[in-house]
Amino acid sequence: MERIGIYDAKVKLSQLIEAVEAGGEVVITKRGKPVARLVPPEAPRRKAPARAAKRIRALCDRLNIRGVRIRELIDEGRD
Repeated sequence: MERIGIYDAKVKLSQLIEAVEAGGEVVITKRGKPVARLVPPEAPRRKAPARAAKRIRALCDRLNIRGVRIRELIDEGRD
């Protein structure tokens, strides 16, 4: 894990991004104290939406809700 000061991080941002893309991790410091960490993004979790849809279906069954599409419930919840 690389440690780098804020000023140097600004100057070398492209190189730091390349290091993170390669799987590395960079800690950015301010006056020697860690203030941020650059890490690769997590892989998208594909199971979460399917699990949520399954739970919504089960809830609709328990509440005896018929004729309502899951997409409508999701869209309504986002409003």
